[in-house]
Amino acid sequence: MLEQLGALAGTPWIYVIVGLSVLLDVFLPVLPSGVLVIAAATAAAGSAAGAVGEAAQAHAGFADMFPLVLCAATASVMGDMVAYRLAWRGGDRFDRAIARSRRLTAAQAKLGTALLRGGGPLVVLARFAPAGRSVVSLGAGVMHRRVAEFLPWSALAGLTWAAYSVSLGYFGGQWLGASWLSTAVSVFALFLAGSGAVYLMRRPEEPEAQAS
Repeated sequence: MLEQLGALAGTPWIYVIVGLSVLLDVFLPVLPSGVLVIAAATAAAGSAAGAVGEAAQAHAGFADMFPLVLCAATASVMGDMVAYRLAWRGGDRFDRAIARSRRLTAAQAKLGTALLRGGGPLVVLARFAPAGRSVVSLGAGVMHRRVAEFLPWSALAGLTWAAYSVSLGYFGGQWLGASWLSTAVSVFALFLAGSGAVYLMRRPEEPEAQAS
């Protein structure tokens, strides 16, 4: 996959592939959009590392990384808002859709209490949690949260997630080269961030559980 992405790096197709994957990931959380973003950044970093001279490397890195972050972040917000609007109009149907998905049901069980507490930072944390983006976007629509409450935090979540994922792939590619090892290390770091997000979202429940 790295070879194919490396060949597409610097062409509009890489942004089309990444954008569609991130956009659809909110409806199909089994799609490896985070892995794809990291792999694309790793491939671009490998191409930049092969450039002659530090100035050429810096220029290539900025030219390839910034549009990739912008593409992934924009697609993330667009997917969030589509899911939010659809769930706003048909909450019962989306509740049933979540119930039919083991992944979404597990995420809802882990994050549901935290979401009921509300709060914008939870939207950012949930973006890193497995299937958390889907539960948050659909949940905000079902609960009829106002756009002014959801959209800014969705944008911040998408930008934070995209910048973190691209940075992992870029620095991994710079240090270890455009290889499966660098991609695996970067994906593991993304997994750790997701585990940390789930822990932080569930931690306030512990005192309540002990009190009861």
